[in-house]
Amino acid sequence: MNITHLSAEQAAVADAVQQGLTAVSKSLPPWLFYDAAGSLLFEQITELPEYYLTRVERGIFAAHARQMLAGAAQGQRLSLWELGAGTASKTGLLLRAALEQQGRVVYHPIDVSESALAAACRQIERSLPGVQVVPHVADYTRNLVLPAAAAASPERRLVLYIGSSIGNFSPQEALALLRSVRRQLAPQDGLLLGTDLVKDEATLLAAYDDTAGVTAAFNRNILLHINRELGADFHPERFAHRVRWNAVASRMEIYLESLAAQRVRIPATGLEISFTAGETIHTENSYKFTVPGAQRLLEAAGFTLRTTWMDRRNWFGVHLAQANRAEQVRAVSGMQ
Repeated sequence: MNITHLSAEQAAVADAVQQGLTAVSKSLPPWLFYDAAGSLLFEQITELPEYYLTRVERGIFAAHARQMLAGAAQGQRLSLWELGAGTASKTGLLLRAALEQQGRVVYHPIDVSESALAAACRQIERSLPGVQVVPHVADYTRNLVLPAAAAASPERRLVLYIGSSIGNFSPQEALALLRSVRRQLAPQDGLLLGTDLVKDEATLLAAYDDTAGVTAAFNRNILLHINRELGADFHPERFAHRVRWNAVASRMEIYLESLAAQRVRIPATGLEISFTAGETIHTENSYKFTVPGAQRLLEAAGFTLRTTWMDRRNWFGVHLAQANRAEQVRAVSGMQ
């Protein structure tokens, strides 16, 4: 495989791999998890008994979707835009509430996985025929473009960023991402943000290291993705899945640990990477929030928090925020 003949997608993977695996502390960005195989593995993770996040957030939507949509619409029509939609398995609850509220709705799922979007379109068009689905294959983390609303349109846009995906970014990256969303919204447009909340360490560790090994397979798939895209010769079985709770930073940290000294060739980049026994690749962070921390983040990004809904154990929060008339730009620290 010649680096000059890479597709745009392969070139993006190659750039991420070259930057991450030649650093002193090796890392890979979590968006590399989500090729077709990774997206399917993540859907399996969401059904695991230990992985409470999807189940708890779905319960919040089941109980409060109508209030969320009514609060965002404030008497006007809504279009829904979802970042990192995947197969949109939970979004149907919100779309159904939108249909009840306004009779028809246009839904714009945005995701890097074309196969996941195709599955979402099929499922929604079959179960909710009043929803017009307009899919967008894009990496919203690197190049978010929301088409401008029509001039004088009375319709409001509601951006859905659910599933606690915001937790995969550092505080500075999360702020930059939400500011990017805010810049493309009109005043009074809305954001529905899902955040996992701080809880006991045992529950958190179990959620990211399930007994069936699905999360471990998902983590190792990042290496298979690099093999497929760049012709690398990673042997995933030579890497162990490791997780730890960093209480100081308020985040779960996910790693792949090399089980022995080894060398990996990545022909498309011209790289040969050496690993010592015990050396790690940092593949993901998952920050955990408090409600005041989520509010500070939203306000710094140019939103006003309107309402937060939580489950009965206060494990997860869904926050409805509204775009301010003047974007607030200020540094934020300690957002969790």
